[in-house]
Amino acid sequence: MLHYYALFLLIMNSLGFLTMWLDKRAARKGLRRIPEASLMAIALLCGCFGSYLGMRLCRHKTRHKLFSVGLPILMLIHTAVFVYTCLYFLS
Repeated sequence: MLHYYALFLLIMNSLGFLTMWLDKRAARKGLRRIPEASLMAIALLCGCFGSYLGMRLCRHKTRHKLFSVGLPILMLIHTAVFVYTCLYFLS
């Protein structure tokens, strides 16, 4: 069961990074953007680490409080949930 959870986290964090990168690319080219609500929804659905990495590496959404403050808070929450899940399934 735990390996399915790890796979889910890998997929969601990859998706979080990819959407931040694609939105930054669209912003540079003046193309249609990914809505902030979609970016945050991916982060809420366990993609916060990938979204944060994408935000920092691509220098995207770094001035928005929702992302610069919200993503680290989500990271703390998701880390606590991950630790609890690991302890529950491994004990």
